[in-house]
Amino acid sequence: MLDEFPHCRMFTKHCGCLQLASYPRSKFRCYRLHVTMEGLEDLWKIYPAFRKAGALNVHLMQEDAFKFGRPTDLHCRRMKKTVDIKMVKQWIKLCQESHGDICKSFSRIGEHDNRKLPGFVRVVDVVLMAVVPAPFGHRYVALSYIWGGIGAEYWTTKDNIAERGTPGGLNTVKLPDTITDSILFVRQLGERYIWIDTLCIIQDSSQDKFVQIHNMDLIYGLSYFTIIAAGGSTARDPLPGCRPQTRMPQHIEVVQGLHLYTAPPRLKEALTLSAWNTRCWTYQECALSRRWIYFTGQQVYCQSDVFCEDVIAESKCDSTSFLKASRAEYFPQSLDPFMSYMTAVKQCTWRNLTVESDIVSALTGVTNALAKTFELGDPDRAFRYGMMLTDLHHALLWQHNPRTPRARRSLPDGCSLPWPSWSWATWRGAVNHMSEHRYLVTLPEDAWLVDYFAKPLVVEMFVDPCPGTLIFRTTSSHFAIARRRGEESHASIHHGLFDIFSPSIRVGTAVLPLDVALPTSLEFIVLSRTGMNGGYDQERIEYYPECLLHVMAVSQNEGVMERVGLDVIHEAAWMASGAEEKVVFLR
Repeated sequence: MLDEFPHCRMFTKHCGCLQLASYPRSKFRCYRLHVTMEGLEDLWKIYPAFRKAGALNVHLMQEDAFKFGRPTDLHCRRMKKTVDIKMVKQWIKLCQESHGDICKSFSRIGEHDNRKLPGFVRVVDVVLMAVVPAPFGHRYVALSYIWGGIGAEYWTTKDNIAERGTPGGLNTVKLPDTITDSILFVRQLGERYIWIDTLCIIQDSSQDKFVQIHNMDLIYGLSYFTIIAAGGSTARDPLPGCRPQTRMPQHIEVVQGLHLYTAPPRLKEALTLSAWNTRCWTYQECALSRRWIYFTGQQVYCQSDVFCEDVIAESKCDSTSFLKASRAEYFPQSLDPFMSYMTAVKQCTWRNLTVESDIVSALTGVTNALAKTFELGDPDRAFRYGMMLTDLHHALLWQHNPRTPRARRSLPDGCSLPWPSWSWATWRGAVNHMSEHRYLVTLPEDAWLVDYFAKPLVVEMFVDPCPGTLIFRTTSSHFAIARRRGEESHASIHHGLFDIFSPSIRVGTAVLPLDVALPTSLEFIVLSRTGMNGGYDQERIEYYPECLLHVMAVSQNEGVMERVGLDVIHEAAWMASGAEEKVVFLR
């Protein structure tokens, strides 16, 4: 069959094993065919998703496993036209029996969970078809989906909340298919309540939106499971498989008497291809949940453990199933709170927002969870402007993605002052953090955030700072800069590498914006020391451990500094430059 595709390669991959005890591995091992995709243009036309998946996987169907003396474990089964509700119930039951309290979203790193859903949270009663206060002690399901810019005719508002609170109050509302199908699915599972943002939050009440958004960690974290609607691009799209003719059929061929199944991309690949995965709000909705039921264009997955409709993988054992590699990301990513924060910021800023000023709100559930899980204190004091103030020196070490224009976000409603330049949330587009720094040059007790930290005694007030001004003692110096030779110049590149000179020796490297006219020299302030190496002329400047300083390039206007870029400079050059200690007002 593959003779027609000379650039193709085919080899086998084992699928692992569900029964790890004393079964002979050779007898019970299941394999799949893995075909690389070069040259399969005709196949790509029929199944465009395979092009992005990068490879084609062919599985033996369960009815032919006996021909090789194997059990049906990890072989493929025939899917129904609609999702098998009985099977989904089995998945959830297996999760409860196998994992118990481990499935507690971010609190899985602890043994006890005393969190409760606030009394002001509402849910949809799928039996009464009404929006009701969340009953204490009753489990509920949450929904994560894409609005997709559709109209507000079905939203809950101040005018209709009373009517929707009565039995049958939602029966007259024309709900989009994603919501209608989610309600149907919850009802079929025998559950009674579901949380859906557009129905459970009063959309024209800024006060109600504020308190609900600031409790996303509890709303998603305490849900029985979350429905992930990853099969569509707007709320008008159905949940694939919830009703007949709403998803792609299986592709099964008979080759030499064997039933072979061309499998779709596995869960991780399916999510990568989805519009759902491009939206900022959906990151925390997934990260904060304890269990997930994913609806993709091809099938339904349960990812408490990874179960799916097309592969026989149900087991109470800690299996070595190949499906384990399909798990989406856990949260927190690390036992280090800053590493988890850094990952969340990267994930969110790479995604899209309809209202760009929502960036901090879309991360509030995550920052609340971090503050509570790692005992960082009051979340509103541990984080400000999206920045992790409990590890501020590290939080300041962020970089724009090179392809992101240097442009400020629009301000949230009711905000009259621009956000500070030192916060990544002030700027549009993706950012990354420097993942390594050693120890601080400035001391945290010397920092003062206006209208936040208590005023330190070491600060003498030379100006009248506005809220968001960060004040601290450090050292400052000026250096010449020049665009690095050989750097790519393209309309899509908005930040580039610059060399830092003193006077003609390259002593450091800066990442600076290309969209603004920069002077030939800039002022720099020290943030911290780093164990990184490189970025300077190593033939002319001696290396020694931790010889580089993280510095911030700044501009200054009437005594107040603004961030321009992030850089590294060799300590010896810094000391030789005549750097002066000063109190910095960074806005």
